Amino acid sequence: MSPVRTVLFDRDGTLVEDVPYNGDPDLVRPVDGAREAVELLRERGIRTGVVTNQSGIARGLLTNADVRRVNARVDELLGPFDVWAICPHGPDDGCHCRKPEPGLVLWAAGRVCTAPADCAVIGDIGADVEAARRAGARGILVPTPETRPEETTAAPHVAPDLLTAVRALLNGPPTGHVLADERPLREAFAPAPDGDGGQGPRPHRGRP
Repeated sequence: MSPVRTVLFDRDGTLVEDVPYNGDPDLVRPVDGAREAVELLRERGIRTGVVTNQSGIARGLLTNADVRRVNARVDELLGPFDVWAICPHGPDDGCHCRKPEPGLVLWAAGRVCTAPADCAVIGDIGADVEAARRAGARGILVPTPETRPEETTAAPHVAPDLLTAVRALLNGPPTGHVLADERPLREAFAPAPDGDGGQGPRPHRGRP
């Protein structure tokens, strides 16, 4: 039996394709393997939840109702999830819930009566795994092309895709930094070299 009782997912870029400040349910598209990953957990009796920063609310780009509609669409396609935890604050608001602060993880764990040590957090940026660490939970990074190389390096565990991350949790506590073949992962997420053409590291999207 897996020692993990609850798995908490980041939303944008992890469960569904990242559409910055998305308030349109019709734009919700699950990432490859998302449905299979959450179904694997449910088959084992493991609870699932979502912990998501939504600073578009604080910035006036989204309403709470917009976020609820998008979340309902995610639930329709991949859920129902056992718990949703949403931070509506901006990066300068000084809240305790915005990842990398641990508030969302701790609140979600409490809602499903799971000790943080029995939770895992899967996300696509360093703030997700740092929130897990501060809460006392396990963290796994599933990088996208927008993930900063230093976040991939610093993460305790890195998986090339959502299914690999979930399978690692089902097989027991993950061990090692890379949970798959290292060569393609390093090639995929290393910064582009400077040189002819003036290419440097990929530009980074704004953090939600």
